[in-house]
Amino acid sequence: MYANLISQLGSALRSVAEAERAPAMRAYMRDQFAFLGVPTPQRRSACKPLLQTLKAESPEQLLQLATRLWGEVEREYQYVAIDLLALHWKRFDASHLPALLALAQQKSWWDSVDSLISVISDVLRHQHNSMDAAIGHDNFWVRRIALLHQLGWRDQTDTERLYDYVLQCAHEQEFFIQKAIGWALRDYARHDPQAIRSFTECHRQQLAALSYREASKHL
Repeated sequence: MYANLISQLGSALRSVAEAERAPAMRAYMRDQFAFLGVPTPQRRSACKPLLQTLKAESPEQLLQLATRLWGEVEREYQYVAIDLLALHWKRFDASHLPALLALAQQKSWWDSVDSLISVISDVLRHQHNSMDAAIGHDNFWVRRIALLHQLGWRDQTDTERLYDYVLQCAHEQEFFIQKAIGWALRDYARHDPQAIRSFTECHRQQLAALSYREASKHL
């Protein structure tokens, strides 16, 4: 199932690939993934018409296709999978969160994980208890998603949960967790700078220097 569509998406990608870009794109991702050399605007332009044909598919079928795309070698296929999920995000709800988090744990790096955060944030739409299990997950990328899933929620942010999640992870040495803590706090500071100023000063000794610096960047 979907073999023909994946083939069509592959042809669309190759038609706009700039092979000379591939080495630099691979190097930027620390040589973890192969690339065709497709810039983001060209990828979206080439593949969106095909992804738009999937309006009749069920959420489960869309997730199945995304998983199939995730299994392809070149990194652009994972980006197309995320484009697919982002295009049809209104079809998903919290019951699909395990499948989305499962994708985040495959071929994980900041590019795919942070793009999935945007999708998950839209899907949850201010459901505040959906990530309570994720913040204690063994996989730090899942914990990063839990820390960042309220990005842009502004006055809908559950600040008690935000602070609780931050303090649960504040002891971690992982760069991507420390950075996520700072990012989550800085994002909410755009809505309520005084709240974040008070929180960071109160918990300065618990926060890693990187987290504190990132959280305070625009205060």
